[in-house]
Amino acid sequence: MFETKDEVQAAQKLWEQQCLWPALQKAPERDVRFMTTSSAPVERLYTPLDLGDSAYTRDIAHPGEYPYTRGVHPTGYRGKVWTMRMFAGFGTAEETNARFRYLLGQGQTGLSVAFDMPTLYGRDTDHPLVEGEFGKCGVAISSLADMEILLDGLPLDQISTSMTINSPAAMVWAMYLVVAEKRGVPWAKLRGTLQNDILKEYIAQNEYIFPPEPSMRLVVDTIEFGSQHVPQWNPVSVSGYHIREAGSTAAQELAFTLADGAAYVEAAIARGLDVDDFAPRISFFFNAHNDFFEEIAKYRAARRIWARLMREKYGAKKDRSLWLRFHSQTAGASLTAQQPEVNIVRTAVQALAAVMGGTQSLHTNSMDEALALPSEKAVTIALRTQQVIASESGVTNTVDPLGGSYFVEALTDRMEREANAYFQAIAEHGGVVAAIRDGFFQREIADAAYRYQQEIDGGERKIVGVNAYTVKEPISIPILAMDPEGERKHLDRLSRVRAERDKDLASQRLAELREAAQGEANTMPAILNCVRAYCTVGEMCDVLREVFGVYQETVVV
Repeated sequence: MFETKDEVQAAQKLWEQQCLWPALQKAPERDVRFMTTSSAPVERLYTPLDLGDSAYTRDIAHPGEYPYTRGVHPTGYRGKVWTMRMFAGFGTAEETNARFRYLLGQGQTGLSVAFDMPTLYGRDTDHPLVEGEFGKCGVAISSLADMEILLDGLPLDQISTSMTINSPAAMVWAMYLVVAEKRGVPWAKLRGTLQNDILKEYIAQNEYIFPPEPSMRLVVDTIEFGSQHVPQWNPVSVSGYHIREAGSTAAQELAFTLADGAAYVEAAIARGLDVDDFAPRISFFFNAHNDFFEEIAKYRAARRIWARLMREKYGAKKDRSLWLRFHSQTAGASLTAQQPEVNIVRTAVQALAAVMGGTQSLHTNSMDEALALPSEKAVTIALRTQQVIASESGVTNTVDPLGGSYFVEALTDRMEREANAYFQAIAEHGGVVAAIRDGFFQREIADAAYRYQQEIDGGERKIVGVNAYTVKEPISIPILAMDPEGERKHLDRLSRVRAERDKDLASQRLAELREAAQGEANTMPAILNCVRAYCTVGEMCDVLREVFGVYQETVVV
């Protein structure tokens, strides 16, 4: 039998008088500020009184039921655990292919490709502006020849592949599609995700090339092409991860990510696409940070907000159009160079939060990533962390195990309120693109990052190994060594591609891409033809630079 709010309030007052205050007289609470990682206050106790007017069937509901607060699948992980998708990529295509084969052999269930800086900025490795950046933060991909080696021996019709690429996303995706085409694998069988979230680049990561408007056009081109030809592929993964890594709060990550997602939906609808034809293939990518409960609440609020937005604002009718499906990655910004083994513990807590929040796939960072690219030993421990959670912790036995927790539900409600306040502020700026140009997002994140660092510097926030429990001892963990001849091998292959391809055909295909970009046609067919002719990433992006121009960010003060 449920008590009334008055009865709960009376019981709480009695508890304070008879239990709490006498206990405080004997042993006062610690003289610290109780707060989340986002600096939000945390109360001593949460009860039904903190849930306000929340109603179970309207706001929480059962798993698999609108608004999907408790998850999009009725059985949670009882049917299938999340995809263990370790982010990997360094040096040459050969080295990264070997790492992929190793991870699959260790029990990984999906691929995730990291690209190096030249590739991310749409430059070939031999361009003078990217000298010295080969293979340091991901694999170098300059042409179809590199992609063929990267994917050599991998069963493209049996695995799903995520690719973290943005401005040159259409070109890199086209290479993946052409490799499948040459192997006789139908595009309809391909499963994977293209990050392709250019808006968050202007907001947080700054790996953009073209201005926002033509960049949005390229994203919509991939959404349209994917819905027609690659139906199991997610053509855009809207990323809050990089927003959080830049220093945002959890609520900012949530709000800015969903606002970006809504901007893509609106752009695709403006193209003339039916929302139910493309919305089921939009996915999301969130950070898993240190505060266990705050992160779980963030994921639960995200599902609820997105479902309501898609149904009430955009008129989606299919259940799958309402689902917010997300990949998560543990927080790189939380890793410390000091006492790197402690990062294993941080990663375990963060990964558990992602799982308790219902993630669909997960990357766990390695202990050495504050120092270098992960070694095989470090990445194996990171993968084993997921496998222990899945097989030994018991958290996969029931769906949304923290659902109904007064604390978690109150945090979820607070996340939703804060996100809605940001949506209103973004609308007042004229929408996402206008807010980017005005520097709104950048200022909000900078202020949050500054406040967080002040809390660390002032000792208000403890970071183990940094300003608490420090030790003076040398770091003694193995560091990954890349092939010292890797860059030369890659450049030799790039030279061979240029020398051996049909030069006239390559020039013709690039001219066709220029014509498509100057008009209103979907650019994907022209990009695919460029890839088939072994045009390079740099050549294709240079054509688009000539047509679209290059974006220069307004300085935020």
